[in-house]
Amino acid sequence: MPEENRFVTYILSCVDGSLYTGWTNDLERRLEAHNNGTGAKYTRSRTPVKLLACWNFESKVEAMRMEYKIKRLPRRQKMSLIENKDSEAKN
Repeated sequence: MPEENRFVTYILSCVDGSLYTGWTNDLERRLEAHNNGTGAKYTRSRTPVKLLACWNFESKVEAMRMEYKIKRLPRRQKMSLIENKDSEAKN
């Protein structure tokens, strides 16, 4: 399995401005499912969605733990996490 598709935790922006966090082992397929209305129940009525940030992990457990941690954060901290991810990529 290619490294970029191992286990990924991601944050999406929904059309209504809300954020959705999930994990997958195939990010491209999962984004397509969200935008086709066959992804998570939450995103079905909030398409199109846009990928804001993602993190790669070696194991499913690590990705799920990150998802859980992010889901517990208030929106302000999620946005800060996304912004910091962007600045990490630029360095």
